[in-house]
Amino acid sequence: MKLEREAKLEVEPGFRMPDLSTALGELRTENGGTERFVSTYHDTDDFRLARWGASIHYRAAEGWTVRLPRAGGEPEVWQHTFRGSPGRAPADAVDLVRGIVRGGVLEPVARVQTVRRRHRVVHGAPERVVAEVVDDEDSVLEGRRIVQRFRELEIELADDASDMAMGPILMRLTDLGARAAEPAPKVERALGARAFGSADVVVPSVGPTSSVAEVIGWAIAVSLTRLIAHDAIVRLGDDPEGVHQARVATRRLRSDLRIFRPMLDRTWRDRLHHELGWLGGELGRVRDLDVLSDRLLDDASLLSDDDAAGAAEVLERLKARRGAARIALLSAMREPRYVALLDALVDACEDPGVAGVGGAVGATPAIDVLGGVIKGPWARLAQRCDELGPHAPDHELHAARIGAKRVRYAAETLIPVFGKPAKRFARRAEALQQVLGSHQDAVMAIAWLREQAEGLPPGVAFLAGRLAGIEEAVRDDARAAWPDAWADLRRKRLRFWQ
Repeated sequence: MKLEREAKLEVEPGFRMPDLSTALGELRTENGGTERFVSTYHDTDDFRLARWGASIHYRAAEGWTVRLPRAGGEPEVWQHTFRGSPGRAPADAVDLVRGIVRGGVLEPVARVQTVRRRHRVVHGAPERVVAEVVDDEDSVLEGRRIVQRFRELEIELADDASDMAMGPILMRLTDLGARAAEPAPKVERALGARAFGSADVVVPSVGPTSSVAEVIGWAIAVSLTRLIAHDAIVRLGDDPEGVHQARVATRRLRSDLRIFRPMLDRTWRDRLHHELGWLGGELGRVRDLDVLSDRLLDDASLLSDDDAAGAAEVLERLKARRGAARIALLSAMREPRYVALLDALVDACEDPGVAGVGGAVGATPAIDVLGGVIKGPWARLAQRCDELGPHAPDHELHAARIGAKRVRYAAETLIPVFGKPAKRFARRAEALQQVLGSHQDAVMAIAWLREQAEGLPPGVAFLAGRLAGIEEAVRDDARAAWPDAWADLRRKRLRFWQ
């Protein structure tokens, strides 16, 4: 998988690629050869991949290639290639787009014949490749008939090239008639308007005048978009942040169902809440081990080199447990149950199970009633924190952390309706959640280390004890700090709903 740095230009079919050497000073161009190939793009009958900005295609020389937009909406794309025969995409390739495709069937939707001429941009002696300019003449085929032609230039910088190298190349080509092109894949140009419809999950704009049903649909769409955007990252396993963000998405979805509980159909809400709990549990087992691993790696860095090497045996046990949890997570994500959950969430974006939609509840202006949804979580958190003494058991501080998280999520969900006051409150709630979270993470690390020490050789068990000692200091610091964070949050002026 690679992250591409590129720029696209559009030119007329009769454009003649110039010799760039005379215009680029120390840079010069070389002919890199010509290729001819046909790309067969697959998608569902409603073009879900194209509408999410993704694609999957087959080329004889390369096999199957999956392209996915980066989570967060950046213009770059992730690309991953698989071996396979024409006709049906291999299971591993389909797996990467399952979150978008879900139960849809991938079928050929476009064939594009390409004549590709490569031009290397080089610098210095010995020559170093700075960039490659790819000149593609594309023909969209229906059978043997050409139904559309387009031509584009793509400039891709070498991995070690400075970003500044792009400027002179772009300037020369645009002076000769090339123009900036939308960073759309070939399949989108081949499909035309069919590829440019809205994705099946759209995050709408909401505000104080929006209805209750609209705000609930917005909240579900925000988290579902995050979950789907990180689905492939979870499956690839290269970046732990994928699991983190997917878990946050499921937690927020469960929180939203809890926050809006009085306004939702009970059967609909409970079923969705239960299924999200199942998925969140699978994600949570991996994420908790990632957090624990990061903490212990940081702790081990505080030891001497010899002791840190001995601590590696402790960390290997953690790595093995994490591997087993990841296998279980991937198995769950390949179950029909997971696809059914995503489908239910997609439907919920458009039609959340609001009691009396079209009547008094769903159509009520959000600002008139939604302030009340935070009152219950806030009252429970306030009572719990006010009753906690300086020697409160660890499990009670953990319960307070959960309460702070629920209050924070509720406030963040209400930001579009109540604006900056809700945002200020959410920031203070997050600060309390973080200090209590640091306490709980340390408690869990200490418990795991003590459990592991029982089966380790004496020398390694001693090192596990030293790591536990570091975590005990973190735990004690957090225990001492949380009352101040609570005092900041409980200020009456922050309660935007009153």
